[in-house]
Amino acid sequence: MSEEVASQLLPLPHLPRGGAVKISSSSKEGVYNNNFVTKNEQFSVRKPNAGLRLSKMKDKELKNSLFGPEKRQKYLPLFLIVSSLCAISFYLGAAYGSEKQSIDETHDSLGAGNKAGCTSVIKQGPIPPCNISMQDYTPCTDPIRWRKFDKQRMAFRERHCPPRSEKLQCLIPPPEGYKSTMLWPKSRKECWYKNVPYDWINNEKANQNWLKKKDDKFIFPGGGTMFPNGVGEYIDHMEELIPGMKDGSIRTALDTGCGVASWGGDLLDRKILAMSLAPRDNHEAQVQFALERGIPAMLGIIATQRMPYPANAFDIAHCSRCLIPWTEFGGVYLLEVDRVLRPGGFWVLSGPPVNYEVHWRGWESTEEKQKRDLDNIKDLLSKMCYKEYAAKDDLAVWQKPLNNDCYEQREEATYPPICDDAIEADAAWYVPMRPCIVPQNPDAKRISVDTVPKWPERLNHAPERLKWTAGGNTGGFNQDTRIWKERVKHYKTLVPELGSNKIRNVMDMNTLYGSFAAALIDDPVWVMNVVSSYATNSLGVVYDRGLTGTVSDWCEAFSTYPRTYDMLHVAGLFTAESHRCEMKDVMLEMDRILRPNGITIIRDTPQFLNNANVLGKAMRWKCTRHETEMGPDDTEGILVCRKKFWTVIEDSDES
Repeated sequence: MSEEVASQLLPLPHLPRGGAVKISSSSKEGVYNNNFVTKNEQFSVRKPNAGLRLSKMKDKELKNSLFGPEKRQKYLPLFLIVSSLCAISFYLGAAYGSEKQSIDETHDSLGAGNKAGCTSVIKQGPIPPCNISMQDYTPCTDPIRWRKFDKQRMAFRERHCPPRSEKLQCLIPPPEGYKSTMLWPKSRKECWYKNVPYDWINNEKANQNWLKKKDDKFIFPGGGTMFPNGVGEYIDHMEELIPGMKDGSIRTALDTGCGVASWGGDLLDRKILAMSLAPRDNHEAQVQFALERGIPAMLGIIATQRMPYPANAFDIAHCSRCLIPWTEFGGVYLLEVDRVLRPGGFWVLSGPPVNYEVHWRGWESTEEKQKRDLDNIKDLLSKMCYKEYAAKDDLAVWQKPLNNDCYEQREEATYPPICDDAIEADAAWYVPMRPCIVPQNPDAKRISVDTVPKWPERLNHAPERLKWTAGGNTGGFNQDTRIWKERVKHYKTLVPELGSNKIRNVMDMNTLYGSFAAALIDDPVWVMNVVSSYATNSLGVVYDRGLTGTVSDWCEAFSTYPRTYDMLHVAGLFTAESHRCEMKDVMLEMDRILRPNGITIIRDTPQFLNNANVLGKAMRWKCTRHETEMGPDDTEGILVCRKKFWTVIEDSDES
């Protein structure tokens, strides 16, 4: 949705309040000093090139001079417009005042504005803890709500967020026995059992070395269904088939059905940044394990809605026995992977039905069925103009075309068809998937795998995509990069842990080009760059830089488990979104996804910092105010908050 359209859809209480309307009209005869002239009213007119003041007119002369037939015809439209504006503004002012009484105290304070130079500050008492049963609560992927939604195509596992009236107004507690997460890189190999106390994978996948329980820890050997000898050997074979994985050509990756993200974790050592994606599950907690280990991941599923990523984002997409029925429903799942894959990008498949001749018996299937499934995948990819790039043993690799030439050469009525332009390729927030090929932007060849600069040069190279991003240009990109380098340098004086292995999982909740993340590239962190679904759709630029992120809406919950981020960075979010989102709701969500002892850096105007300070105190955060790197003259400030490590048991003892 464009900003212009979004601004027309604002809720009534957020429209300007009613008030006086001043109209300045001019003519060849003179300028009427913004006054509404009525009968029997004294007034003056200043003529051009004359400083003389007219004498008082009689009532009859006044009427004839201003409201005679010619003048009446000339000024009647203006009078009607002014009258209408006055009536509308008066109505809106009354409506605003009436509606304002029904809004909760947090939003009430944000809309109050300044009166006599004073900024209102909200009042908020201590926020209580939720029941311990809510320790892994994911509001928009809540298994309790699943039963309300369609089971076809796994739609029930997609995002279904509660209305505001059903949002929890309490703090999500950690599980009993929770400990501070292990430091990176040790966390990649082990985590505390009681932080993610789920044995299902350990019991069901024990022979595949996904993870093992040892004393009070889970150990991650790096195994998996399709890499029993370890994920390192598996990726070594993949690099033999795709040389670009070793020279910086491949940087961004997507792992669908990621398991515990062993594939994405091993790629980090090879300078490849993977987004690991898996749905919420009652037992497996795959994404929770991944984030506990310090590996980029989020909750998600390929079902009926597009994934929350732009077109042409990933250099490589991977499925290792992810069990997605790629050719069902018109091939819509594979077509969605095609949308987010960069021109010249690679799709890698292992597991059923690849190498079915060797494995079909272990898949509880038949050789005929597996052969048919593989033939169907090959046929669909061929019609999508993919080329069989390489295949060996359990791995098969296809490459996406660089442009639209092949599509235009296909026979008429070939399936799948080319999508029309009804939905833009980058639209990715609650957008239904369609069984059609998203055509390439004519300039997309400039961001293909073999054209975009190799890593790490691409990090600070102004992407070609800026040219078709609203407001994007090289100068603005370079300036944004410079500004955030200075800001991050200042942040490190306020948060000494930033830059050390005490902070691993970081989220930039309101990014433009990912420059905050770029400034941290030499630190032992990864950054989830979040672009608002109502802001400029600049996420493609973030991916072109070799970074990762997602589209989201902070009026809703984020697609992750509780306690999954060490640090949240919030720059200008409340200023940008306060007309849509309740500040209290956003900060409760921040508390949900922030780990105990986690840190939040909020950068905004004094009004929002004051309110964030009050809400932070109510959520047991300890906050301190700081100046920005610009000093006291900056209109913005910084609030650094640390989340207290508390438990439900402590609360019970205190009560």
